[in-house]
Amino acid sequence: MTDFEEKLQQLRARHEQLLTRKNEPEQWGNGIYTRYRHPILTAEHTPLEWRYDFNEHDNPYLMQRIMMNATMNSGAMKWKGKYLLVVRVEGADRKSFFAVAESPNGIDNFRFWPEPITMPDDVVPATNIYDMRLTAHEDGWIYGVFCAERHDDSRPGDLSAATATAGIARTKDLVHWDRLPDLKSKSQQRNVVLHPEFVNGKYAFYTRPQDGFIDAGSGGGIGWALVDDITHAEITDERIINRRHYHTIMEVKNGEGPHPIKTPQGWLHLAHGVRGCASGLRYVLYMYMTALDDPARVTAQPGGYFLVPQEGEYIGDVMNVVFSSGWIADPDGRVFIYYASSDTRMHVATSTVDRLVDYCQHTPQDGFTTSASVETIKQLIHKNNGCK
Repeated sequence: MTDFEEKLQQLRARHEQLLTRKNEPEQWGNGIYTRYRHPILTAEHTPLEWRYDFNEHDNPYLMQRIMMNATMNSGAMKWKGKYLLVVRVEGADRKSFFAVAESPNGIDNFRFWPEPITMPDDVVPATNIYDMRLTAHEDGWIYGVFCAERHDDSRPGDLSAATATAGIARTKDLVHWDRLPDLKSKSQQRNVVLHPEFVNGKYAFYTRPQDGFIDAGSGGGIGWALVDDITHAEITDERIINRRHYHTIMEVKNGEGPHPIKTPQGWLHLAHGVRGCASGLRYVLYMYMTALDDPARVTAQPGGYFLVPQEGEYIGDVMNVVFSSGWIADPDGRVFIYYASSDTRMHVATSTVDRLVDYCQHTPQDGFTTSASVETIKQLIHKNNGCK
């Protein structure tokens, strides 16, 4: 065995050890969900074949020829008994692409499919695509809705000027994708999610209108829009159903995460909220519920955040961020919540539909003032004292 072959053997063994590492649940938590010790996907989980040239003649030093930077913001669905993520993989060149990773249990042993997804371009090709939400729609197609980023050519001298639209593609097998025209909207759209059922015979979208690529501006929060034809999707009437509020977790921006989960008590929603702080923008996750007969009518919304970065999750390319584009509800009621930390790596937390509904329906709402918050705490104290 040559030195090259020995190094390659060691590299493969180390990679296999990472892929097969058992993920242990954390012992203590908040009773709402269970977090796990290890990230489920990192840049190091990507296949070695994507990064190394195994030809000893061409790569005698066994160097990475293509480096990967991050795995994040993944769409999720159950597929043929496996837990599948459509992962946003970011290369060292800053370009993101989609790739499927699957696990037998949803907690560990995630492995990428052999090749990344080949996503067809729209009429105007995008420079970068990312953050896919997956929806298995009742029309029989699996849809991926994602952000398509392009340079803002109206500002030719500004290399940071960008525009965002919602790209739409659909598939039957998660391998071959048909690209549909981007969603047409009067505003820029970075966080658009397709509802899994028809509403009044139309396709329904959760939107996030914003004035610029980064700033929400006049965009008031999470929007709702109905579309007649998804093959030529255009928003003509959009209304805000989940608003931003001053001095809250969603002061700067908020947006839908994955598509909502249907329960007998209503639709469960997972979303992200953004506020400013001394270190920049802080992204957290929060939840709300809407009515079964009207997915645009909010029926419950717990105050504050649902999940925030903890310990090593704070550290990464964009610090102090958690973001979710996917979750999976099993038939037995178990829910797998997939989230990225600091735009760097993927994690999972588990809960149940019953717990999440209970959390939404019985957690106090935000009263929007200190006095209201104190009064809520006192009510709980008095209730507990009465239970002695």
